Amino acid sequence: MPVLKNTILFGGLLAVAIAVVGGIVGYLVDGGVGLVSALIGAAMAFVFLGVTAGSILLANRIAKSDFLNPLFFITVLGGWLLKFAVFLVLLFILKDQPWINNVVLLLTVIVGVVGSLVVDVVVIARSRQPYVDVQLPSARPSTEGDNA
Repeated sequence: MPVLKNTILFGGLLAVAIAVVGGIVGYLVDGGVGLVSALIGAAMAFVFLGVTAGSILLANRIAKSDFLNPLFFITVLGGWLLKFAVFLVLLFILKDQPWINNVVLLLTVIVGVVGSLVVDVVVIARSRQPYVDVQLPSARPSTEGDNA
């Protein structure tokens, strides 16, 4: 799907930009600890964006591109629940680590999540997806006389 490909591409570019800007700000705030925290936050944002795109691709295969099939919704919702569970596990694991600045990590993840939502909206808004599936009449040359 070109829409999901664009989402992953622009999400990757966003993650790199967040890693660079967040890394610089994190380094200025807390040295190497801030830099590592910003890089981990940017990586988490990109992985979560990839899980969304991957769950939609998997749901398309399972439901055979029928978006009204309950298996589609179950697969996508399962991907979202997986992201939430992984986020909570990572939060509890990284929370008390001495090599993590919690504020820099949290702010980087928040910027990444909001940025990925913006990427999703922009990519979807610019995509040229049909709203309906209609069989158009074929463009055959007229066999009738000239109507001029």
